[in-house]
Amino acid sequence: MQSIELELLFTIQGQLGEALDLGNTPEGNRIIFPVIGGSFKGPKIEGEIVPGTCADWGRMRSDGSLSIDVRLSLRTVEGDLIFMSYLGRAGADHPEGLAAAFDFAKPDPSENSDTYYFRILPLFETSSDKYAWLNKIVAVGSGMTGAGGVIYTVYTVK
Repeated sequence: MQSIELELLFTIQGQLGEALDLGNTPEGNRIIFPVIGGSFKGPKIEGEIVPGTCADWGRMRSDGSLSIDVRLSLRTVEGDLIFMSYLGRAGADHPEGLAAAFDFAKPDPSENSDTYYFRILPLFETSSDKYAWLNKIVAVGSGMTGAGGVIYTVYTVK
């Protein structure tokens, strides 16, 4: 059986706008977090988050965790467009960790980042010849919150 290895794809930082709390729907407490900008950079790719095209359609679950459901439009430094979508989970087993996980305003994102769980499973779509390899990969990421948004380190699963 092949072992699974990870290779750094990029670090991405997204700035969040004001959250829209839809309240308790039949699917849980739906909260929309608009992503108003940001950037990404890795060994083979870098660029920006295209403002006005992105959001997290999050859902607070009955167990206190957040179900993450994000769609982003990325533009590379060469001008290529990439659609990034990901699902994930965020949460903690104790109140201090939960407060840290949802404190987007703290100035240092690494502060208390070991007290909560924040993981994502990104997929990509692009028509770019240069970045067509993204269409064929599976990725995983680990996140933290603060400095007005979220920061993920994203890896390609080899």
